[in-house]
Amino acid sequence: MQLEEERSLCQRYANRIRSYGRCHLRDGAAAEDLVQQVLLVLLQSLRAGRVKDVQNLDKYVFGICRNASMEMRRRTIRARRIAEQSAVAAPPEGYEPSSPLDAAQLDRCLERLEPRARGVVLATFVDERDAQEVGRSMGLSAGNVRVIRHRALAQLQRCMQRSEL
Repeated sequence: MQLEEERSLCQRYANRIRSYGRCHLRDGAAAEDLVQQVLLVLLQSLRAGRVKDVQNLDKYVFGICRNASMEMRRRTIRARRIAEQSAVAAPPEGYEPSSPLDAAQLDRCLERLEPRARGVVLATFVDERDAQEVGRSMGLSAGNVRVIRHRALAQLQRCMQRSEL
């Protein structure tokens, strides 16, 4: 298929796909995303020879539209569900916050950490640097920084809880 034929197909179907997207997704930006996604799948399928009946291309295009729009709706619903589950709820009635942080105890607990773990914790929470930056400065991978930070925070938590007893 030549470039001009592909361009002609894209122009032919873009408005139809956009209308389908607006109707079924009820969002202009999502409809534009659908146009891009469907045309990409269509062109890849044509180039790979997966379209058997080019005469019934309309059915093929709208089949792609249907599948892609269902997947987009599923993704939106899944993202909304995750956001709702992770949203912070108001504290329950009668909730009493824990005692104020004992800064001196926190300093003592930080001193007990090994130097590398202390460096990771301070770079993360005092300097507000992400795992990538901390890793580059310390010669570690970002994954290693996250593991060190996780273990250090667990150790700090245990240390702080012992002081409350």
